[in-house]
Amino acid sequence: MPLPNSIEARDIAFHLHPATNAARHREIGPLVIERGEGVHVFDASGRKYIEALAGLWCAGLGFSETRVADAVYQQMKTLPYYHTFAHRSHGPVVDLAEKLVSLAPVPMSKVFFTNSGSEAVDTVIKLVWYRANAMGQPERKKFIARDRAFHGLTIAASCLTGLPANHRGFDLVGPEVLRVTAPDHYRNALPAESEEEFATRLAAELEALILREGPETIAAFIGEPVMGGGGVIVPPEGYWPKMQAVLRKYDILLVADEVICGFGRTGTLFGSTTFGIEPDIMTLSKQLSSAYLPISAVLVNEKVVEPIIEESGRLGILGHGFTASGHPVTAAAALETLRIIEEDGLVENAARSGAHLRAGLEALADHPLVGNVRGVGLVAGVELVLDKQAKTGLPEQPGGLGLLVNTRLQELGVLTRAMGDTIGFSPPLIISLAEVDALLAAFAQALDDVAATLAVRMEPA
Repeated sequence: MPLPNSIEARDIAFHLHPATNAARHREIGPLVIERGEGVHVFDASGRKYIEALAGLWCAGLGFSETRVADAVYQQMKTLPYYHTFAHRSHGPVVDLAEKLVSLAPVPMSKVFFTNSGSEAVDTVIKLVWYRANAMGQPERKKFIARDRAFHGLTIAASCLTGLPANHRGFDLVGPEVLRVTAPDHYRNALPAESEEEFATRLAAELEALILREGPETIAAFIGEPVMGGGGVIVPPEGYWPKMQAVLRKYDILLVADEVICGFGRTGTLFGSTTFGIEPDIMTLSKQLSSAYLPISAVLVNEKVVEPIIEESGRLGILGHGFTASGHPVTAAAALETLRIIEEDGLVENAARSGAHLRAGLEALADHPLVGNVRGVGLVAGVELVLDKQAKTGLPEQPGGLGLLVNTRLQELGVLTRAMGDTIGFSPPLIISLAEVDALLAAFAQALDDVAATLAVRMEPA
């Protein structure tokens, strides 16, 4: 137990943590992080860690970029707050909206600002419903999402999320959500089914679902270019073109959730570019400000926004927004972040360092605990197994292998995340090849140490 009156003890006493076993937290307390430097963070005892998930997939600039701090300070001195309701605006929000439209991978028309990825997804749901009503299609309200998707944890976004851990214990009342199979070739392909054949089957599944429900009832399909929280699922060859062809056939909107993938994570500026996706709507957050301040955005094309604009004229208002929508200080942080990404060539560095990371992880594919290595750009996942043929982990503890390796990594000075038995890697975009090598060495050591521990545990008495 932490010492009385320590920061750890006070955290236990007063702080309810998100995405945490609250009962277990009372026993073990938090790891308190005090400062950051580049790709590293330091705990309260001064111990140094590589932050191999960039916090929560988000701190693309690392943990000590003073240019963003300076931009925020200057904006705080000039205009620390103003809103964007009722025809009000300010320079930073206009500059940022214009910049995002100019960077979009396909033609976009307008930007609506929110404060988190979850709020952005909730906003998408409301705007799509508003548009359907405006077009005289009140029955077109259903969303299609995928198993193991993560789209946020507000009520409506949670309904689109497809992870049981985010549903258990909650009574979620939200949009009607239809589910299709996650594009995980390792887990979901049939025996001897190629990636192309698997993608064809998933597109056929999508079309059958649309026809069964009625195309006139379905508003949109939402998907991350690469699925993050579901275990770093990289879509198989041909997946996105085949899925898009079905959606276009039935005039169903495509929402690209770029909250993790956007601004370089996949080795190009957007995951949509990497996979040839042509979305009608995009959600952006995380690396938009390197998560130094909370900000997110919804980009919509002309097809989506024009009926919304016309309906707001008929009704007298678009009755949606947040107190901090387009906050001038967060907009300033985002603008400076985007400048740094461009000027420092961080998308190119992500592609280069990511290729080095994936090569190092693939070199571990023969390790007895490694079942599957997958990734693109500077995001990767390693799925752990005990039985490679059966693709199974610890029978008595689902996700137990991931927990063991993740715990050992922390002991070795690497912070990341286990998603079940998949270890995720999504370090800051600034990471160097030498820092990637240090990360790889720690991961290899963690695998060996856990394998040795399990071998001892499983020896006959």
